[in-house]
Amino acid sequence: MDGRDTGFSGLPRRGLVAGMLAVAATGADPARAQVGGIGHVQSLRGQAFAQSGRVRRPLAVQAPLYLGDLVLTGADARLRLRLGRRTTLALGANARLRIDRFALASEAGGFDLQAGPLLLEHDENGPSIGSTVQSPYALIAVRGTRFFAGPSNDVFGVFVATGRVSVQAAGQSVLLDPGEGTNIPRPGAPPSPPIPWGAARIQAALASVE
Repeated sequence: MDGRDTGFSGLPRRGLVAGMLAVAATGADPARAQVGGIGHVQSLRGQAFAQSGRVRRPLAVQAPLYLGDLVLTGADARLRLRLGRRTTLALGANARLRIDRFALASEAGGFDLQAGPLLLEHDENGPSIGSTVQSPYALIAVRGTRFFAGPSNDVFGVFVATGRVSVQAAGQSVLLDPGEGTNIPRPGAPPSPPIPWGAARIQAALASVE
């Protein structure tokens, strides 16, 4: 640990039980999820679906997205989602991401990354946006940023391109600044101290979602 303060004002902090952050089981109500669209599919290569309750919808460009959707991608797929006006999510192959929370007014979101790689981007124009991403490996709290989370070099990696990210796992936290990443080798393991990622690793991570 490097001793830096890992707190974010206004962002939720959660304790991790038994050294592991469990995947959230939100049980979103399909009727509530379909009340109004919060975004759409911006681009798609391969197959992808959105599931709400027992209903699974094939996705295509411009298809709407709803609160509570579980978004799934197929093998070799690349999917780019636009939520609100300033939030973009890019998913790679065999990804599973649930949209747990998303406020259209503030664009603060809560996402459950169950599998696969994710690149989250908030447009820099406008107020800072706070969001959280949770996974079986860690809870990630972000502010107005562009960051990657997912498989990288045979571990779960988190890398920050812009902004700042707090990564919490196994009762420990690290704060990542631009150019820094952390490794979590398995669920229940703590994050490694922040280290700069090399160009080859960054390129491979981005290629997995683009």
